[in-house]
Order: sequence, then structure tokens, then C-alpha cells
Amino acid sequence: MKNRIALVTGAGRGIGRGIALKLAEAGYDVGVHYGTSREGAEQVAEAIRKMGRKAVTIQGNVQNVQEIEEMFKQFFKEFDRIDVLVNNAGITRMAPFLEISEELWNSVVNTDLKGAFFCAQQAARKMVETGSGGVIINITSNHSIGCWPNSTVYGPVKAALDKLTKNMALDLAKYGIRVVAIAPGYTHLEWFPERSRPYIEQISKRIPMQRFCTPEEVGAAVVYLASDEAGYITGTTLFMDGGALLPVVADNEYC
Repeated sequence: MKNRIALVTGAGRGIGRGIALKLAEAGYDVGVHYGTSREGAEQVAEAIRKMGRKAVTIQGNVQNVQEIEEMFKQFFKEFDRIDVLVNNAGITRMAPFLEISEELWNSVVNTDLKGAFFCAQQAARKMVETGSGGVIINITSNHSIGCWPNSTVYGPVKAALDKLTKNMALDLAKYGIRVVAIAPGYTHLEWFPERSRPYIEQISKRIPMQRFCTPEEVGAAVVYLASDEAGYITGTTLFMDGGALLPVVADNEYC
């Protein structure tokens, strides 16, 4: 049986790192894409190789379609197909609505939505060409439904990515390609400074599960959704936010 092959965008740190490592643990060879986190991507790739899996690092700006095409050319020099694409690359930029600039708008839209769209297109074309089908997983956010202050670009873009997931799933099902999304909420990231611990603890108290998600948990969800066991799941979004979007009533005050 051939090893399965995955490409994870934005895999040099954070959620992408957790996804890439979990896929490797599950037996995947992995393309580790990064935009600027070269050192982190190399560390992730080395960790994957130590598991006995193949890993290559691929740099590219997902805001640029030509760079996306070059990314996939590099990937297919190393691998003859792609079984799983994880569109994880994204940026989070917040600002009050009245202060949002065109530059902020473009950076979020072009990275989180345009980048995912054209990466998925490249992967899907190869899946169709090889006739092997595959899975495309988009990492969105619970901002796609929930509303937080200063998120009038980020939230709508994540909602658009959820909708893109559904339309792609409809168009690609006939080729044996499934498309699903995962929407994490607050997630522990390695670059959080120690001084943010009180802030994290305060927010955690407002989450029904009383804690943040971890990148490894998102990675485990990716492994499941990419597996044959999830073979009838497509065109939907899995929310992983510990119930943060659920109404929370303290001490039955309003019951």
C-alpha cells in the first residue's frame, strides 16, 4: 500500500505545525509549506523525517497565484500525487470598522480566501488528473458564525471560506474529492508570551469546556476527516471551539 501524501500550508508554526505532525504520525508523507517561518518549517520537516516519513519544505506567498503555481510545481517534483491538501495558511488582523484600510482588507482576503481557493484548485486538478480522488480541508474559524469586535474583515472572510467549502464539495464530488472545513476557536499557540497567561485563563472561564483548543487536537481532527472512516463526510464544517459559541448562563441566572 502506498504512503498517503499531504500538503499543509502555513505549517511552520501554530495550528499548521500540529496538523503536519499529526499527519506524519498517521503515516503520511508531508509537504511543509511556509510563507516566512522558514526555521519553523525546517524543524517540522526534520521531526517528520525522524518518524520515518518523507518531508519537504516549500516556500511561497499564497496571496499570489503565480507563487501558488510554483509551490505546487515544487511539490509535484517530489511527489507523484496529492491525497490531502490542508489549507491552513491564514492571517488574523483586527481593526475597528471605521479604521480598516484597503491594505488590511487585501491582506486578509487574499491570504485566507484567495489563497485557499487557488491552492485547492491546484490540488484538485492533480487529483482529477491522477484519478485517485482526495480530500481538501479548509481551516476556518468560529468567527464565521460568532461576532467579536473589530472583526468585520476576518469574520466575513472565514464565513466565505465555509461557503467555498460547500460549493467546492458539490463541484468536486463527482471526481471522488471530498471538501470539508474545521473551525477552531481559541487555540494555544507557541508564540503566546507568558504574560498572556492571565488573559487566557480569563477567556477560558467563558468557554464551556474551560480551556483553549490545542494544535494537536486540530491535527487529530484533520487525520480523521482525511481518513476512509470519514468517507461520507463532505461539504460541512466541524467546529472545535469547546462550545464557545453556545449561550452560557452563570448560576442559572436566566433559566
